[in-house]
Amino acid sequence: MTEEWTVRRISRAMVPLLLVLTVVELGSGLVLSAFEERLLSAPSLLVLLPVTIGTAGNLGSVLASRLSTAFHLGTLSFSPTDDDLAGNALATVALALTLFPAVGLGAWALAGLTGSTALPPGTVLLIAVSSGVTLAVLAVAVTLTATYAAYRLSLDPDDVVIPVVTNVCDVLGVLVLFAAVLAFAP
Repeated sequence: MTEEWTVRRISRAMVPLLLVLTVVELGSGLVLSAFEERLLSAPSLLVLLPVTIGTAGNLGSVLASRLSTAFHLGTLSFSPTDDDLAGNALATVALALTLFPAVGLGAWALAGLTGSTALPPGTVLLIAVSSGVTLAVLAVAVTLTATYAAYRLSLDPDDVVIPVVTNVCDVLGVLVLFAAVLAFAP
């Protein structure tokens, strides 16, 4: 990887990437519009949606930051037997297991305080936890893939990995959340 930091080098890497990611984000809007009626019928899902997407992106971003630091320190290994890599991936999923129950119950409680809940708390909790853990696993996969791709393409992971992770997690977040809604609250 080139160590020289220039505006031109960063722009050459980022502008095409950000244009592609903008198109990817349009996918989220299309999926959301297809589920508009369902969202409006269950206010707790309206509360749950941005928090779920944001939390998944945040989990992936934390992992991306750790991998980028390891990359710059020269300690990053993409070996399946790398204990640090596996530990960081497992920590991401463990965080999801601890955060998403609170996210689900918080979304249900906030919807109850501001209007109607429509769905029972157990259903919202199940939707939040199942989609959150699934998203955490997907965020780990996306983060590892994006970091490896940056490494192989001689790009600085600080420049490209977090935008990729957050944008892809936005789209995956919408898809996974609505898959959980269809599975547990049809």
